[in-house]
Amino acid sequence: MDLIAELEHKIKILEASIAELSKTGRAYAQAYTDYRVALAKELVKLKDEGYAITLAGDIARGKPEIARLKFEEIAKEAIYKANLETINVYKLEIKIIENQISREYNNYDN
Repeated sequence: MDLIAELEHKIKILEASIAELSKTGRAYAQAYTDYRVALAKELVKLKDEGYAITLAGDIARGKPEIARLKFEEIAKEAIYKANLETINVYKLEIKIIENQISREYNNYDN
């Protein structure tokens, strides 16, 4: 594959990765929202049941449904961050290819 074709290919992959980042970012935000809303509801419920708010936080976070939502949040965050890193890798690869093209072009001038 020549360098121009490789550069075009990497740019297309980068564009697709950026589109995917939007999706994973929204999924992460939704998971965070779901967790925080469920946690708040559980804290209010436990407070109404007479638990001290400092203790209620630990109890609420230990409930299976709340813990599952936290897991989902962490998992979606990891995917989002991995997508960010993938984008950075593609950007670096594009920069390297651009530098190679520049060097080859300058060699033709000499």
